[in-house]
Amino acid sequence: MRIMYRLLFIICFFSVSVMAQQPVNTKALDAYFEKMVKDWDLPAASIGVVKDGELVFTGNYGVLELGKKEKPDENTLYAIASNSKAFTSAIIGMLVQEGSLKWDDKVKTYLPYFAVYDEWVSEHVTIRDLLSHRVGLGTFSGDNIWYKSDKSAEEIIKNIKYVPKAYDFRAGYGYSNLMYITAGEIIETVTGKSWGENVQERIFKPLGMNRSITSLQQLEIKGNYASPHKRTENENRVIDWVDWEEVAATGGIVSSVADVSKWMIFNMNHGIHDKDTLLTANTRNMVWTPHNNFRVDHTSENDFGRQFSGYGLGWGLSDYHGKMRVSHTGGFDGMITAVTMIPGENLGVVVLTNGTKSPITPATYYALDHYLGVETKDWSSIYLDRVNRYYENDTRIEDRKKARIQNTKPSIEEDTILGAYHSDLVGNISLSKEGETLKLKFEDHPLLSASLTHWHYDTYEIHWDEDQAWFSFGTIKINTDNNLKVLGFDFDVPNDDFFFYELKPVRVK
Repeated sequence: MRIMYRLLFIICFFSVSVMAQQPVNTKALDAYFEKMVKDWDLPAASIGVVKDGELVFTGNYGVLELGKKEKPDENTLYAIASNSKAFTSAIIGMLVQEGSLKWDDKVKTYLPYFAVYDEWVSEHVTIRDLLSHRVGLGTFSGDNIWYKSDKSAEEIIKNIKYVPKAYDFRAGYGYSNLMYITAGEIIETVTGKSWGENVQERIFKPLGMNRSITSLQQLEIKGNYASPHKRTENENRVIDWVDWEEVAATGGIVSSVADVSKWMIFNMNHGIHDKDTLLTANTRNMVWTPHNNFRVDHTSENDFGRQFSGYGLGWGLSDYHGKMRVSHTGGFDGMITAVTMIPGENLGVVVLTNGTKSPITPATYYALDHYLGVETKDWSSIYLDRVNRYYENDTRIEDRKKARIQNTKPSIEEDTILGAYHSDLVGNISLSKEGETLKLKFEDHPLLSASLTHWHYDTYEIHWDEDQAWFSFGTIKINTDNNLKVLGFDFDVPNDDFFFYELKPVRVK
């Protein structure tokens, strides 16, 4: 019986090895991705696969900008957004290696003005807490503080204390861009150089990531870049690039398939580049250790045989068909991206796209399956169906429009609501008149200015002056006391990313 088990083991092992070693049909892979981009109605995508230290596949599809003919290639620049977070944790790791700080140093040691929802918690938040999203803030909560803001990083951080608590300190997970902005400011405080200068000197230059940038001022100099697109009424529309340089530590890198591939190769070589150890084994293990664990349903099967899932420091961690998976995604105005590695197989996939309806997940899975030699599915069709159903079932805006009551009038004169308002989160907001047009203006967020028209009763519809990638329809409702004295107003802007309802502006006396 033991001999039979050994024979079965040898046969199974040999079969799996042979299957995994079969050469990948890159022409078929390329054809699949080309169809995928068309099916998803995506302006452009650039996809790269790294295997055993080399970029072995690149696929580039669509056009850099709708209405133009230029096509992307492996050097085309896209905003990689939150994939930048792993660069932040790597730089922190380098500073730990140099003895300039420690993972468990208190944030207030470096930024005395740092504060969150509770005084005791503020005193005890560590650098490791920042990087693992376990401080107690809700996912995306408070992002209106920094989004399209003219504030400095320090000014943004000083407003974090107004973000509401979502769960107890270190007792949950809330993906927080604000905490990575804070980590970037610690890097600048310790080194005397900006986050951008640090990433350029410590990572881009040594790795030869010569096209990667952290400032839009360099975009035209580099050239060959994709334009961002928003999705409106089932169509793509070009929108402007948005400057994230001041908050670059949370999502400011603009890069290409060729450059991100160098980053993946470096990481899968455990922080060693050309025999130069930039990240020690301790650092590599620290950032790839789950510091915040997510529940996995062990009572039912999943597509990947997944047993664990969590967040390290700047990286998402899980298993994929029995192999450790290290990954992250990024969302920038009009661009969605993903970076995924299977370190045990020296395999990595990068997917860069310039649209907000993006197949980063199916593209990643399809590439991984082919290079791992496992049975795959038509992930593109599966996820496209899911996304389309999500859009069809998202009736938030439609419901609000149906609830509008026609032929009503405000309870107070329009001139009565004009004046200055203040939100602890985002600062000063004003309602004013320009000619006959009622205007909404954010003092520190000029790109969020809008015109207002009467909706019903004391509610006004928002018409944004600039194209907004993540939200469209919205209203404000004027609040009054029992004597119809204006107290402030509330926002209602249905979307999944920026929570205007947190602002709660009050009238300035």
